Amino acid sequence: AWAANVIWSLRAGPRRFNELRTDIPPISAKVLSTRLTELEQRGVLSRNVQPTSPPSVEYALTELGGELVPALEAIVEVGHRLKMRDEA
Repeated sequence: AWAANVIWSLRAGPRRFNELRTDIPPISAKVLSTRLTELEQRGVLSRNVQPTSPPSVEYALTELGGELVPALEAIVEVGHRLKMRDEA
């Protein structure tokens, strides 16, 4: 269920683990770590270890992951329209 949130957060560019946790407040560190691993294994995102001290890791969408963004944008747009309709 959290995979779409992770992809949505990465659509703007690479993010570090703690940045993703901030973007998706209700997600636990364990669940986020699990989703990141699954999405990396499926080729949706890449994991890049930065040569800093201490090392940091950035996650970014792959080309395949980028192809999912328009579908998520369409879902968000429909959600906004439904919300506006319900408020009217």
